[in-house]
Amino acid sequence: MTGALLVATALVGLAASLAGAIAPGRIRTVLSSVLTIASCGFGLAVAAEVLHTGHVAVVHTDRLLPLSGFSLMLDRFGALFVAVSAVVGICAMVFRLGYDGHGLSSRTASSVLPLFVTTLLLVPSAASVTTFLFLWELMAVSSLLLVLVDHRRRPEVQAAAQWYAVMTQFGAAALLLGLVLLATRTGSQSFAAIAAGSAHLPSWVKSSAFVLVVIGFGSKAGMVPLHVWLPRAHPEAPGPVSALMSAAMVNLGVYGIIRVGDGLLGGGPVWWWLLVMTLGALSALFGSLHSATSTDLKRLLAYSTTDNVGLMLLGVGASGLFASTGHQSLALVALAAALLHVVFHAVFKGSLFLTASSIQQATGTRDLDQLGGLLKRMPVTGSLFLVGGLSIAALPPLCGFVSEWLLLQAMLHGLPSSNPAIAVAMPIGVGVLALTGGLTALTFVKAAGIGLLGRPRTKPAAQAGEVHESMWIGAGVLATLCLVFGVAPFLVIPAVLDAARNVIGTHIPDPLVGGWQVGLSGIHGVLAPGLLGLGLLVAVSLVAGARRLVQRAAVRRTEAWGCGREVQTARMQYTATSFGEPLTRVFEDVLSPSHDLDVSHVAESRYYVEAATFHTSLNDGFERHLYRPAAGGLRWWGTIARRVPNGSVHRYLAFGLVALIVVLVVVA
Repeated sequence: MTGALLVATALVGLAASLAGAIAPGRIRTVLSSVLTIASCGFGLAVAAEVLHTGHVAVVHTDRLLPLSGFSLMLDRFGALFVAVSAVVGICAMVFRLGYDGHGLSSRTASSVLPLFVTTLLLVPSAASVTTFLFLWELMAVSSLLLVLVDHRRRPEVQAAAQWYAVMTQFGAAALLLGLVLLATRTGSQSFAAIAAGSAHLPSWVKSSAFVLVVIGFGSKAGMVPLHVWLPRAHPEAPGPVSALMSAAMVNLGVYGIIRVGDGLLGGGPVWWWLLVMTLGALSALFGSLHSATSTDLKRLLAYSTTDNVGLMLLGVGASGLFASTGHQSLALVALAAALLHVVFHAVFKGSLFLTASSIQQATGTRDLDQLGGLLKRMPVTGSLFLVGGLSIAALPPLCGFVSEWLLLQAMLHGLPSSNPAIAVAMPIGVGVLALTGGLTALTFVKAAGIGLLGRPRTKPAAQAGEVHESMWIGAGVLATLCLVFGVAPFLVIPAVLDAARNVIGTHIPDPLVGGWQVGLSGIHGVLAPGLLGLGLLVAVSLVAGARRLVQRAAVRRTEAWGCGREVQTARMQYTATSFGEPLTRVFEDVLSPSHDLDVSHVAESRYYVEAATFHTSLNDGFERHLYRPAAGGLRWWGTIARRVPNGSVHRYLAFGLVALIVVLVVVA
């Protein structure tokens, strides 16, 4: 039954892609979206069945891929990621029904988008190297085409797609080398055979393969320093696509690192996981810092994806570190915390990207300095954005608080330790978690305060209205899940624990307190999210009731951010740039800001200033100091290389002779 559902997921997804390609324009969007939702429904059904029963869904055919065949095998670990992608895919497709922008209704986009969603559902079930690389590359190419769909109207889209194409192919090359190395040394490309034979591999083979797959999967996850495509491609992609990329696709990068490191290689030495923790800490700090200082709403969310991927990698690295030093129970808790953050990041980041796209469609801009007052004009969209923002800031009783609390507990209870690696890594991890939490809170105070509150700064913001119902329904389902999972995380924690056990191959008892509480077994302190949410609700109700009883005088209402003043204008408010300016000054060496002052004078005299415009832009340090010089070096090499083929037959014969001599020397 599970195998049939997996086949139905693929076939209905392909039917949706075909419908998007050949259906008439008036029904194309609706038909392809409905069929894609059906494909996600089948994917969610098979994932739920596998998670509940533990039965593995297996599909194999020799007719699709020559020589190797096409192999799928969905276990509990992969099923968790399929379920996440299916939920995000359903909500994104519902959102798409009312979305009108960035070329997403074209025939190309209507055929490629279902294909992209289908690959997101199938990648976690790939059971062989060839099948995995085929699906992975199909996912990468389809997402690249979706980024490019609006390149004719917006030239910046082409630059974003070029960065994405280069980085994704670089990552694919690293994956190819790593997985082929494992396949050739074990004599099989089946994941099951590689896992069985990995214990007999030389340490250098395992370590080389692990480093290569961390590079390959890390580039797709947006891990620093391989993240440079993400803050470019995510903002320029259409709204549903950016939500799918950030809430589902980047998760598969984390999936791949765990699948290979724990599932195929069975863990490894301490330095593997210290490397993962280091990259996670760097990603979390760098992403949260750029997110806190960005004024582009979708770019802000893209950098926060790098931040949250860093937190996931912190959990994955801590889990591997605990396992390699014999702390199996803590290893399971840390991995469960990382996987729980994968699930919760998908729901709150999907909601945030969808609502940000609604704001962009209603106002025509993503620039926070051009927004303001939207909560009054777009109350549903604004409220949903607030829910997602509070969740990503890890405030109770929303889901982000639970996963970050559990990750904090896992790292704290690894101390004190006699192992030097744990004794050094865990305090640093706790510090990174605390610092990024503060920066994330600052980020969404800025985003909500500048964008939603106050007075509108431009005419489009003042004239904005609520978007189509299907758009806020799609985002609203994810925002509702933020609250449901925050109050009742026990709905997903058992599935997450089963998935973690499945991939690391342990059968130890539940290390977490069950029921409506969350905590580590044997530790007195536990978290009761439901009681916490109820307590907050009661406290707010009591304060509101007491205020109504005690207050005698009528309340005078003024504009938000007006400080009680009657004459408040938009120019008196903070902008997103000014809000982040102190942080920009403190971290100037990291953010590398560039300032531009444009002064125009009146026509009659150059001594009188008519207007002055000050603009600050932030440069990605890795892009500026690493990738741009590398690109310059490649251009120089290309210029030199173009001089070689000058049309001379004598030169070409000389090249052939030199190559032949080199081959003969090597063979001899």
